[in-house]
Amino acid sequence: MTGTGAKAAVAWLASVAPDPGACRRMWERDPHGIALLPAGKRWDVLIVPGELGHPTLDVLTRLVERPGPVLAGFGDSRMGFFVPPGTAARWVGTGIRGVGGGTWIVVPRPGSTVGGVRWLILPDGSGTLTDATLLELALHEAAAARGARGGGG
Repeated sequence: MTGTGAKAAVAWLASVAPDPGACRRMWERDPHGIALLPAGKRWDVLIVPGELGHPTLDVLTRLVERPGPVLAGFGDSRMGFFVPPGTAARWVGTGIRGVGGGTWIVVPRPGSTVGGVRWLILPDGSGTLTDATLLELALHEAAAARGARGGGG
């Protein structure tokens, strides 16, 4: 990510922190730092098991030029898709956890990997998020492809 892109991504992410300036300064001092940020303000996060998340991301990148930010963690066993606020409260899907208002997520500085959490798709700084309807379609397509290959469900 370019210097300007990274700064915009940091500013966008930090904007939801209780003290955005302190969050930005922390990331400037420690590029491998993490922040605990509240969901539900600018985004919600849908956490998908990695075995379904990776093929879902493949489908998404075929459907749209640039999906919203995506985090991977715990050895890629889980992936977090950033979606519009309010999505988590409405989401119904077996095995998918919604992180929305009143919850917090661990976020590494854009461009870094911290404690096994890394960005697969970096925030662009403009607020681009993954459309929940497209994500649902991509999840269905990925699950159907896994089932056809005998990947189980």
